Amino acid sequence: MRPAQVAGQPVQLDWHGPWLAPHAAHAAAVTAGLQRGLSVAQVLNELSDGQAPVRFVPQSDLPPGQAYEAYIFEHGACPTRDNLHDLFNGLSWLAFPRTKARLNALQAAQIARSGVGDRRGPVRDALTVFDENAAVFLAPPALWQALQARHWQRLFIDLRGLWSQARLVLFGHALQEKLQQPRKAITAHVYRPRRSLDPHLGAAELDAALAADLSADHLAEKPYCPLPILGVPGWYLPNECVSFYDDAQVFRPPASGRTHGAT
Repeated sequence: MRPAQVAGQPVQLDWHGPWLAPHAAHAAAVTAGLQRGLSVAQVLNELSDGQAPVRFVPQSDLPPGQAYEAYIFEHGACPTRDNLHDLFNGLSWLAFPRTKARLNALQAAQIARSGVGDRRGPVRDALTVFDENAAVFLAPPALWQALQARHWQRLFIDLRGLWSQARLVLFGHALQEKLQQPRKAITAHVYRPRRSLDPHLGAAELDAALAADLSADHLAEKPYCPLPILGVPGWYLPNECVSFYDDAQVFRPPASGRTHGAT
């Protein structure tokens, strides 16, 4: 069988990382579709079978000058390039249909209100950050407080046993793409829903709850915390060694400006 290819280039997708848990059920079908020579849009449409809130179309369907988010909202069609970035974006539409639709509606509302300028503005920036790089954290308060304070020793070592009661779900498709080549410094924008959610929620229930939680005003406040994603216990073998967290260039101590860390 031919190797999986995207835009004519062989790709070896790693589906084993816990960061791709939302898409694990589609792993075999994605690989098989790419091996058959299908485009990314064709693969996603086969997986969706009409169940996603959008259909996937070639990038060339997006008219020149048309805002991407507005086009999706108006036509129910997602322009899709043959690359990993758009593959993971499409998989996010399949895994989180309500949340993706909510983000798209919020983007479209901002475009309708303010048009498309040289800058996105704070609300559209915040929506884009969520869409591209968010991870959703369902965790006991002690873990969230340690993360907010950038107390890495407490978060990852002192409270390590508490992580068994937490759930971290990667949403951002750019984040998932970057983790195909894991680097210690890859950092997520972590979002904690305002309403306490059971970490054991099913996928559809989590999607519905997350979509209901998001609002333009709240996201404009940038309610994110930076988290070097490979520090999560159980996600990356090297972090079993305590010295993994000694790298202050990645696990930056609390400081003025509350820097977000490398990406």
